[in-house]
Amino acid sequence: MRLNDEEQAMLAGEMGEPKRWAIDHQIKVGRMFDAEDLVPVSQSHMMADPESVGDAGVSFLEKLADQGARVAIPMITDPRGVDLNYYRPLGQTEEMADLDRRTIEACSKMGILMTNTCTNYQTIMSPVLGDHVAFGDTGVVIYSNSVCGARSNYEGGPSALAAGLTGRTPRYGLHLDEMRRATRRFVVRQQPKGLTDWGVLGALVGKLAGSYWEVPVIEGLEVVPTSDDLKHMGAAMASFGSIPLFHLVGITPESPTLAAVGGEKLKAEEITAADLNALRSGFGGRGDKVDVVVFAAPQLSLVEMQQVADLCAGQTLKTPMLVCTSPQVYADAVRMKLVETIEASGGKVLEGTCFYNQYAREIGVANGWKRLLSNSTKIVNILGGYGYQPALASMEDCVASAIAGEIV
Repeated sequence: MRLNDEEQAMLAGEMGEPKRWAIDHQIKVGRMFDAEDLVPVSQSHMMADPESVGDAGVSFLEKLADQGARVAIPMITDPRGVDLNYYRPLGQTEEMADLDRRTIEACSKMGILMTNTCTNYQTIMSPVLGDHVAFGDTGVVIYSNSVCGARSNYEGGPSALAAGLTGRTPRYGLHLDEMRRATRRFVVRQQPKGLTDWGVLGALVGKLAGSYWEVPVIEGLEVVPTSDDLKHMGAAMASFGSIPLFHLVGITPESPTLAAVGGEKLKAEEITAADLNALRSGFGGRGDKVDVVVFAAPQLSLVEMQQVADLCAGQTLKTPMLVCTSPQVYADAVRMKLVETIEASGGKVLEGTCFYNQYAREIGVANGWKRLLSNSTKIVNILGGYGYQPALASMEDCVASAIAGEIV
């Protein structure tokens, strides 16, 4: 790989051991993907929840911090594994909490902003068209690439950290123009009507495309989605298909027309109501008992918090209900009494966490939760692997089911 003078100095250790480690790591990653050089990035976003990194990962962060590591660009974090204000009632242990406290201390020492969100594109600093970034969470990456027009690969935790320390990332994959052209063309024949419908559409496209290197272009949409619609769609597409970029003709910034992304040369594949219903029917049914209702993955926006609060107002929930949001939205939701309304009904709002990466298996065992209901297509895809029997429903039906104690 070609390195400039500053990068050569980093590699020689002239700028400290943390930067030497970081650029050495990036060169190894870059060589694996045939990157010719490094590209400057404006932001980095790291997954570093304690369930993912474990004691060894936290010790590594502490070692870098003790060596004087300091990030070179704004660097932010994905949701934590523990809400330190509410973990004992969930059955999380002091060991889990201590691991999280050590991570926070080490990251803060390096200048990393503990934003603890997977919706930074809605809350912190949305990237813009052509902006090169180094983001980690799959939902963050697909939204930033597709909706914002920014450029990022899926960065693993160490790679995102390295990018934060050097201000660069290897130039391969979606940092290159040619890798952003459409490779699969889908035509929608049924219009989505809510967050879960958008999630199911994203899940089906992801399942059909099924590869990190495929770029779906979707046409036939007669409605313009909201930011929350696209958040659910992208998160599901990434979860079901490892997809990091999609185009919506006439909607997303790089595809004003089908031809703009090379889609007119591709075979059109129809997505019908039957296709969407077939995917939806695999996740639970009416009358099934529910142990816990979860709103998470991605974290809720302020608009979603208001919608949940409106549905809960004056109601009493029979089934435990967890609502996960970012610290940024949480503060506003407290000020607007949305948290108070949700919790008065018996629900619980968690700050800075997301259900699936907060020891979902352990808290399921601790609370006897197995049958889980959510409006997030992403989370019902993931949680089968954590021992749950997940079911999918709209936000309205999720709250109604929590009130009834069974799927309505």
